[in-house]
This record gives sequence, structure tokens and C-alpha cells, in this order.
Amino acid sequence: MRPSQALPYLLLASLALALPTRAADSKRKPNILIVLADDEGWGDLGVNGNTNVSTPKIDSLAAAGALLEHFYVCPVCSPTRAEFLTGRYHLRGGVHGVSSGEERLNIDEKTIADTFKAAGYATGAFGKWHNGMQYPYHPRGRGFDEYYGFCSGHWGDYFDAPLEHNGLPVQGKGFLIDDLTEHAMDFIEQNKDKPFFCYVPFNTPHFPLQVPDRFFDKFASFDLKMRARNPAQEKVEVTRAILAMTENIDWNVGRLLAHLDKLHLADDTIVIYFSDNGPQSWRWNGEMKGKKGSTDEGGVRAPFLIRWPGHIPAGQRVPQIAGAIDLLPTLADLAQVTLISTKPLDGVSLKPLVLNAAKDWPDRMIFSEWGGRTSVRTQHYRLDAMNALYDMDADLPQDHDVAAQHPEEAARLKQAMAAWRSELLPSGRKDDRPFSVGYPEFPVTQLPARDGMEHGEIRRSSKAPNCSYFTHWVSPNDSITWDVDVATAGKYEAVIYYAVPEADLGSTLELSFLGKSLQGKVTVANDPPLHGAEHDRAPREAESFVKDWKPMTLGQVELAKGRGQLTLRAPQIPGKSALECRAMFLTLKP
Repeated sequence: MRPSQALPYLLLASLALALPTRAADSKRKPNILIVLADDEGWGDLGVNGNTNVSTPKIDSLAAAGALLEHFYVCPVCSPTRAEFLTGRYHLRGGVHGVSSGEERLNIDEKTIADTFKAAGYATGAFGKWHNGMQYPYHPRGRGFDEYYGFCSGHWGDYFDAPLEHNGLPVQGKGFLIDDLTEHAMDFIEQNKDKPFFCYVPFNTPHFPLQVPDRFFDKFASFDLKMRARNPAQEKVEVTRAILAMTENIDWNVGRLLAHLDKLHLADDTIVIYFSDNGPQSWRWNGEMKGKKGSTDEGGVRAPFLIRWPGHIPAGQRVPQIAGAIDLLPTLADLAQVTLISTKPLDGVSLKPLVLNAAKDWPDRMIFSEWGGRTSVRTQHYRLDAMNALYDMDADLPQDHDVAAQHPEEAARLKQAMAAWRSELLPSGRKDDRPFSVGYPEFPVTQLPARDGMEHGEIRRSSKAPNCSYFTHWVSPNDSITWDVDVATAGKYEAVIYYAVPEADLGSTLELSFLGKSLQGKVTVANDPPLHGAEHDRAPREAESFVKDWKPMTLGQVELAKGRGQLTLRAPQIPGKSALECRAMFLTLKP
């Protein structure tokens, strides 16, 4: 950071030191508030030197607390979330993809919410979950008392979005990030008299790029002063939209901080802000190599800020490397709660670092993996996926391989990376876990198109499964299947979320599982237009547009306990197509 850029930061730090604060309540454990951005790069914040954007509320966390200068996450979304939740590398918990079940965190893993709930905390999550939808993979099965948001990896429209509240479908209100913040604030207020653990995983600035006018207007024709390392790779309209979305995030972080102030909880609350991977597009990121999906520095280094007034020294910068795997042990240590996981953690407590009490901090290795590519970072070096060695203090852009100059260090890191890969990388990438159905404590199971398989002429609406739907269902030989494991035998009500024009009414649907079946007829039209494009500020990538789906009760079916193929067919199709299918809901009846 240049001296001129550092002045606002130093001023904020000075003001934070000067402001009077209320003594924290020493009789209660600290509250925890964690805000996670989605696809926001290290370089997307003003505190890290970006003059294109204004993020005073987020930056204030560093002024009043600590900024970790070298904080590492995974190259993509769901693995980072898994590492935050467990304190363990994502592959240990079965997370090796971002959709179609590969994003699920194994149910034998204990989460950070489990730990804090066991310590008497109220626990809530509000936003993009992305570690499993069906119970017990669902947030309500992972230690969270309260959940509002969506469980997929991305969403198709951020305005009045269809969401869920504790497993039941609800309609969101207004812009999604504002809505999630509102629910998080309600949770904080409802639990202000007891310790709470509030996790707010926003879904922006991930594609599609949508944001209210009052944030976008500033950037509609904004002249970008800071550009990508290779400006020819940067799509200016994309960057402008992302900066507007970042300022909306900052506004909502400000709302959360103001709410803590209003409730006199600021001094009793540890607040953390970080992001889940590098930037998803080429834009200014401090000259680092790589972006989202890359195991190079730019793909895995993320912003990280932490505030706890009266405990963490204001304005502190922590240069030691750290990562998402460290958050569980760190927060447990700061709050003095007992870890309940019996599995060994990969992370370490950063308490001595953030409290500025570390005398001798040993060097360490932090590994990054995606798509079979692995790199390893130490305090001074990075060994990349091609076994090139970079001196990160002298060569942040990773332009000069120094393996020949430092053969012993290169050999040491190659050996460590080989051992790590041998231990953690599975021999095959196929995920054989079925989707779970039928738990009395969580009787409603969502089976979205994302988790199903299309057969015959049926097509998916987009190559990215997360918010897609099934279309082009034209033949009685076509079918949709879900690989499910029914935990409880019994009667289940089957509801399909669908769309069909009036001219194609009358198809007969058949749902079958392990020899039992149910039939029903499509008698009510629902032919809504696609939407989402009207809110896009720049062309979207692979995310599907969406529709206003209508629920149709197919009836009740007897499901046996066990694993099998839940199959949906249309034996009779009088029109051009049977219907378009967004999801199946199965409800275990008492």
C-alpha cells in the first residue's frame, strides 16, 4: 500500500483508539458475528488499496481490530465453507465439488456451530449455505438453530428470491443481501440476552451481477483507475457491477455493526469479515497471479478482518500466514469454549497473533487444491501446481521460478505436497453418496433439479446445475431420477414445482421407488416467463434464468427404507411436452 493510501486507514485506527467504549460484560462469553462474501477478491476492498471502491464499514473492522495480511481460502466456494465449518481441509470432509452433491460435508464431521451450540450459544445462519441441502446435511442438521437463505451454490435472481426458512419454502423480500441482513439482525436482537453465533454467508458479488440502482448508478460509467494485471483480460462492465455489489455489501455490514451498537453489544461481539475465494473475473487484485479456480496466490488469498474491542488491539496488521482452517480453533480459543470434534484439526488457533501476544510463531504450510491441482504456501514461498517455486516476498506476481536457486526448499515442499496429496486426494472422483430422505425431526426433503439426473430427451436449462430446471420433456421414454436413501419407511406426500402452458395440460405423471408408485395428472396451467435478465448489470455466465414455479401435489406414496432410484416419468403426454420441473418435495407424514 502506498503511503497516500494508508492515511485513511491510519486515521480510522487513531479514531478507533480515541473513541470511548463501554466495558464488555466479563460474565458472558463473547458473541460471534461472521460475514462471508462470495467471489470477492483480496483487492476488492479499500483497506487493501483499491481506490475504485469505497468500503468504509468493512475497513473499520481493521481500524478497530486486526487485518490478516496473508489469509488463505480455497479456489472455490463450498470447499472454503467446509474448512471454516470444520477446521479441516475440505477433502477430509468429502467436499470435492460445487454442485450435484459433491458440495456436501460428510455428516460425521462436527461443525463450528455444533461446538458453539454445545457451549450454550444460540446459532443462526443467513445466506448461501452450499454444503448440502437435504437433512442431515442441511444447516439445521449441522448445529444451526435457525436458517434462512438458500442451500445451492448460486441463485438466478436476487430480487424477491424464492428462499427457505428452516427447510420450508418462503418468498424473499427485496434485494437478497438486504433481506439476509434483515433476518440476521432479527436473530441478533432476539438473542441479545444470551451468547449467539451468527453466520452471514452472502452470495455476492457472485454471478449473476445484480444490485439495486442506488448502488449501481455510481458505477454505470465509472472510469476505473485501477485495472487488472493484464487490462486486456478485464471486462469493464463486469468490474463496474462487482464494485457496486461490493459497496452494497459494505452498506449491509454497516447495518449489522450499527445494530450491535444499538443493542449495546459491540464490545461483547467478535466480528469477522472474509471471502471464500479469489475474484471470479480479471480485475485489480494487487498484481497477484490467478483468480477464482486457481491455486495460485490470486485464487486463494482473501481479505480477512477481525474486531473485538478491548481485546484485539486496534489497527493491528498480522503478517503471518493463516487460513479458513484456523477459524474454528481460533474462535473456540477466544471464546473459551470446548471443541467437540474428535477428529484432528488441520487449523491452529490464531489467538496469540490477533491478540498481539505471539513471541515465537513457527513457519507452517497451507495447502490449496482444486481439480487435482495443488499448491503449498509457506511464509516466504509458494510451490505451485507445476512444481515451480516462487519467493512471494520478492515476486508477488509469480513471474520468476527460483527452484534452481533454492533446491533444498523446492525439494522440501515437493515432498510435503506429495505426502499431502497421497493422504487427502481420493483415488477416484466419483461421489457415491445418495441424497437423504425421510427424517422425522426434519420431515420435508427438497430434491431440486440440481441433484437429479435427466434421461432421454430431457435437458437441463443451464450447464451449471445449481439453480437449473429440467425442460424439453417430450417423450414417455424420458425420465428424471434422484439417487436417494430413505431413512424412514412410511407415507410421503409428493409435491412437484413445475411450469406448463395451457396447450400442454393433461400429462400423466408417475413417481416410483423400489416397487411402489404413484400417478397423477397435470390439470392446472402455469406458464410464467423467464426472469432474472432484467436485473443483470452485465452478461451472466452459466447461471440459469428462473421462473415462478407452482407447486402441484401429486399425492401420497409409500416409500420403503433403503437406497434406490426415485423415478419420475410421464407415461402419457398429450401435448408437446409433459412439463418443466424445478424440484420435488417429499414430506414424511406422521
